[in-house]
Amino acid sequence: MPSSIRIGLIGKRGDPRAAQTLSVCARLLLERRAAGHIAEVLVSVDTAIAEAGVEAVSAEALARRCQLAVVVGGDGTLLAAGRLLAPHGVPILGVNQGRLGFMVDVRPEELPEALDALLRGEALVEERLLLAARVLRGDNAPTAEQLAVNDVVLRNQASIRMLEFETWLGRAGEWEFISRHRADGIIVSTPTGSTAYALSGGGPVLHPALSAIALVPICPHTLSDRPIVVPADRGIRIVPCGDVSGAALTFDGQLGEPLKPGDTVEIVRAPQALRLLHPPRYNYFELLRDKLHWGRSPAGITDRA
Repeated sequence: MPSSIRIGLIGKRGDPRAAQTLSVCARLLLERRAAGHIAEVLVSVDTAIAEAGVEAVSAEALARRCQLAVVVGGDGTLLAAGRLLAPHGVPILGVNQGRLGFMVDVRPEELPEALDALLRGEALVEERLLLAARVLRGDNAPTAEQLAVNDVVLRNQASIRMLEFETWLGRAGEWEFISRHRADGIIVSTPTGSTAYALSGGGPVLHPALSAIALVPICPHTLSDRPIVVPADRGIRIVPCGDVSGAALTFDGQLGEPLKPGDTVEIVRAPQALRLLHPPRYNYFELLRDKLHWGRSPAGITDRA
């Protein structure tokens, strides 16, 4: 980490608690700027805070200018920030002001300690794979590529009518047929997203270090149509069959692209990764035990033996 860095602040829109925590974070950073560890503190104009010494900029300018970001909110806030910041290689420290907090693992009261560990270079850096998806129209003209941190989902937005579609896996420049499905849709999930919508759909929990992608059918008509895990270095193609009225592709449940007749969906591992920063004592399995209410550690056994 550079000796003097530019830090950006992003918070959940319209949330007074997140704004209050961001203000506290800004003041902590300004105090530490006096020691020479921080060059500038920027804040997204979408965030309703005004602190002397903090420059308010657009989200796009913040992504271009900062070398590190502190994101305050829930997992949804971090998902949006991740799609914005990952192309610029900006690592993210997530502060939990939401409900679950699988990705934002610093509590507001832990901010001073977490920031000091960060500036000392003691934070754990973890890279999470992202998905890049596009829709090929009937004339083979692709739509703009979209990134997803958690998942890319095909489903019918307008009714409970099932969709029929094929799945294919890229292999040595060709496409290998997987199956033809009748279901409410399908979730294409990263390991990060395996504890989100995919988990609710019966998919497996994937460790974040895995280079793998889960394909999870949503309420399939055939009970034998089960989730599968495929290598992340292979492309995935989804070919809708028949009527696609009301069908759409969504990215992290936050962005959407309606489908048209003749569309084909292509999903690949994005060339860039999401870089998350964790406190020194971060432990993924402890997080799962806490959020999913798994069994606790055996007596006398610490998370890091």
